[in-house]
Amino acid sequence: MDRRVLFAALILFAGGATGVGVALFAFVGVDDATTETTVVWESEPAAGDDGTGAVVATVDGDPLLLRPAVENGSRVVNATVVGTDETAWTVPVSGPDAERGGGNGSDDAPVGVSGLTVGTLAGDPVVALTTAPGELVVVDATDGTERFAVDLGGDGGVRPATGDLTGDGSQEVAAVAGDGTVRVVDGDGDPVAEASLPGEVDRRPLVVEPDAEADERGGLAVLTTAGDPATVHMLDASGATRWTTEPSVNPLSWNAADSRDGPVLALGGANGDIETVEASDGSDRYEVKLQDRPIAVGDADPGRVYVGGSGSVWAVDLLDGEVVWKQQYGASTRINEPRMGDVDGDGELAPVTVNRGGEVLAMTQGSDVIARGDAGEVVAYGGPLFADVTGDGGDEVIVVADDGTAIAVDT
Repeated sequence: MDRRVLFAALILFAGGATGVGVALFAFVGVDDATTETTVVWESEPAAGDDGTGAVVATVDGDPLLLRPAVENGSRVVNATVVGTDETAWTVPVSGPDAERGGGNGSDDAPVGVSGLTVGTLAGDPVVALTTAPGELVVVDATDGTERFAVDLGGDGGVRPATGDLTGDGSQEVAAVAGDGTVRVVDGDGDPVAEASLPGEVDRRPLVVEPDAEADERGGLAVLTTAGDPATVHMLDASGATRWTTEPSVNPLSWNAADSRDGPVLALGGANGDIETVEASDGSDRYEVKLQDRPIAVGDADPGRVYVGGSGSVWAVDLLDGEVVWKQQYGASTRINEPRMGDVDGDGELAPVTVNRGGEVLAMTQGSDVIARGDAGEVVAYGGPLFADVTGDGGDEVIVVADDGTAIAVDT
């Protein structure tokens, strides 16, 4: 019997025993003939972040790698032209941070910041962050000019979100403070919505954009520690609460996704379960066990969501929770949240994963492996980033190590 058929049979049997949907799915072992990746670019380190805060922004058709960093004892956001050693711009992020600076607790410790978020405001590419003292800061990705700064009314440090919350065709920026304060502002920094929620917040908010043609309402999803084990709050465009629900899983990660039956929130539990909640009313769609260890919910296409765990990555159907396929690599090394990029230049986004050891696996949506390899002997805590470094029309995979070094691998 072919080893893949045997593995699929074994996993199906195990799935039935553990509550995983038992529709036929593919278990795929990485083929020895798979194309190996090649490192094509490596940046200088950027101290001050563990690699999870970096993003890629496209400015005038060219990709910039944006990283929160510390230079000469001060917090900055640094923009590097991908594929080169050129620094496009560096902008300081100032402010006292005696409590969360992580240094010696002095007033001159570098300000703590969240991970970065990219978006588009009034047609301009921007990057947003929150500071630990409690500001939402938005700068122009073109040259680093500060666009605006907004007081959150409480301690910050949680990654903000961008999206068209109001459905008017323009994006807004949503940010939360650790005490449950919510601020949504428009492209000029003017208030759109405000709210104060019970409990603490340590997960990024999620913008669910409305779809007028499908008669689907949008909203801002915020996860707080109120409830057992947590509470999801769905706010409308004015900041009023549409619904709340307490999920069954203790969510370590989450994302918004479109299914064939409307948008959902997908939550990755500390117990290895994935749970989906209807964005329309907060009702529970399903809960499925993938393994007995924490999982990381990543990107989704309109029909499925991709999930990383210990040594495994899954494609899970968003409609019914069936496991479409499961892929294993890197033994039991933890896999960071999968993300989607066009790594072969065919115009189709497909899942790519990076594990904590810097090993890269690029696949098609059907689980066929495009390439595998690694970024060298690094530690990586974040999912992959994407940019066309070589100019071949396809994205290279960028792995950001825990010292801020970016390594681009060609698939």
